[in-house]
Amino acid sequence: MTTLFPIPENHPQRFVLHNEVHARAPVVLNLPVRASHLALLLSSDEKMQERQHLAKLCERFGVTPPEKDADHFSATFNSFQIRWEQHGEFSTYSFYVQDTPRDPFTDPALKKVPVDWMSQLRGQVIVAAHASIVSAADIDYDESADLGTLSAYFADNPVVGSKVTGGAASVFTDFRVHVDGFSRFLIINHGLRTAQAGRLLQRLFEIEVYRVMALLAFPIARKLYPALNKSDRQLYTITNAMTLPDNNDGKLLDELTTLAAEVENYISSNHFRFAAASAYYQLVEQRVNDLREVRIQGIQTLGEFIKRRLEPAVNTCESVSRRFTQLSERVSNASQLLRTRVDSLIERQNQALLSSMALRAKMQLRMQQMVEGISMVAITYYAASLTGKIAEALHAVGWKVNPEIVEGVSIPFILIIIAIGIKRIHKIIASTTDHH
Repeated sequence: MTTLFPIPENHPQRFVLHNEVHARAPVVLNLPVRASHLALLLSSDEKMQERQHLAKLCERFGVTPPEKDADHFSATFNSFQIRWEQHGEFSTYSFYVQDTPRDPFTDPALKKVPVDWMSQLRGQVIVAAHASIVSAADIDYDESADLGTLSAYFADNPVVGSKVTGGAASVFTDFRVHVDGFSRFLIINHGLRTAQAGRLLQRLFEIEVYRVMALLAFPIARKLYPALNKSDRQLYTITNAMTLPDNNDGKLLDELTTLAAEVENYISSNHFRFAAASAYYQLVEQRVNDLREVRIQGIQTLGEFIKRRLEPAVNTCESVSRRFTQLSERVSNASQLLRTRVDSLIERQNQALLSSMALRAKMQLRMQQMVEGISMVAITYYAASLTGKIAEALHAVGWKVNPEIVEGVSIPFILIIIAIGIKRIHKIIASTTDHH
């Protein structure tokens, strides 16, 4: 890319990162409008296949399909608009039809989508919702009148709702899945602009998806609760046994190691789900704040309803996750204490063994010295005897020597020679050992 100024070349990701702020822009809608939203949990293979499936829909209506590496896509077909987004764990499809019948939910936007294409969508439905933006006159809405009449659009269920986006609209829902398998949002337009309508629908659908995704960790937390209590009791039993004087430290250390492995397995297997639950809950809170709700007298706001129902479940997940982390730390501390005790015991045993070996070596040295003394006497005896025999032989041939005197006189000299020899041998052995 040529530039007007002689600045350094662009970073390879500069424009991608710069334009990220414009990604996933809300759909511009003409009011009134009906919308249907699907959130599907997909495997890695299904994520690859859904782009091809989306391309088939585009080919049918002569629309340019999304690029191979695209993770969001918006397009207008003959009778409806579509918005597709691919997230880390799920993909969402939003369908918009820009007209509204008398009953907001009798003819949902999804009916405009080709049935054969819909039947081949991949994945598992985690959220399905219909929404309809109508004017107050369309449904004879009067805020000052009894809001109980709105329950008729929600199978006579109690509704929650509020004014949103600075009073430009009122939103109502019952947060229930109806007989058609879809939840419902009714938006009454008091002065929404086209961009506001797209953003409002997007936020409502995201609240619905993120709150359900946050709750995916809740069944896991309830399932893990008994295992957590069992591991906690097991740790207490082990640490209590550690205080007893006649415990088997080796056996306790084996039990602690097994317990540590079990706890770490629980943590590593479920860490992602609990971390995701916390992240999704934060997104729900953010989207609720983005609605800028104003209370309608007599009913709960969406934020109040969600907080009251969702917060305890998320807190339970966080509590289980936190307790497992704390349990892991406690097991680690107990293991460290027990290893210190075992190491100390081994060190004392080694010291006792070394002391025993030193005493044995000292005794061997004394015995060796005693044997050397006896050996010197024996060698002297035999050497003196040999000297005496030699003297006798010399006397026999005529030498004037007394064999007994020669033998007796030779004894001190023989002792001195043997002592010097043994001392030299000791020096040779010592020098050889030092070199090695």
